[in-house]
Amino acid sequence: MTHDLVATLRPLLTAEASAEAHASGSEPGDLEQAVWLRLLERLEADGPPLDPQGWLRKAVRAEARRSRRTHRLERPYDVEPVNDARPGPEQLALAAARYRALRDAVRRLPGRCPRLMEALLSPKDLTYREIAGELGISQGSLGPERSRCLGCLRRMLTPEVAAREVRG
Repeated sequence: MTHDLVATLRPLLTAEASAEAHASGSEPGDLEQAVWLRLLERLEADGPPLDPQGWLRKAVRAEARRSRRTHRLERPYDVEPVNDARPGPEQLALAAARYRALRDAVRRLPGRCPRLMEALLSPKDLTYREIAGELGISQGSLGPERSRCLGCLRRMLTPEVAAREVRG
C-alpha cells in the first residue's frame, strides 16, 4: 500500500515542489524530502490520508511557507570571524594534556627534585629565597640543584616528546 502511494504521489510531488521552490527560496529536492518525511510521520501516526493528492498539495505549500520564513530570518555570514588570538577548545585541551604530562614527569623525578620543581612551577611565583627556605636548603645550592633536576626532567621527557613527533 505504501509503495503504491509513493509511486502515485512521486510525479505530483516533483511538479508541486518545483513550482513552489523558487518562490520559497529553497531547492525543489529539499521540499520533496521534507514532504516525504511528513508523509512518513503521517502514515505512522494516522495512516494514509483520505485524499492523498490534496494532502500532498497542502503539505508542499506548508513546507514552502516554513522555508520562506526560515529563509527570511536567516542572514548569510559574509564576514570572516575576528581572530582574537584567544586559544580555542582544542588548544586548551592540548595545553592541559601537556601540563598533566609535565606534572606526572615531575612526580617521577628522583630525590628532592619533585619538591623543587613543584615549588618552581607554583602559581605563587616564589622567589629563590622562599623556595630555599621551604625546602630547607641553602639559596646558593638552589641553582645547581635546579639545573640537575631540569636535566633529569629533560631526559625523561625526550622519549615521550620524540615519540609523538613525525620526523624526516
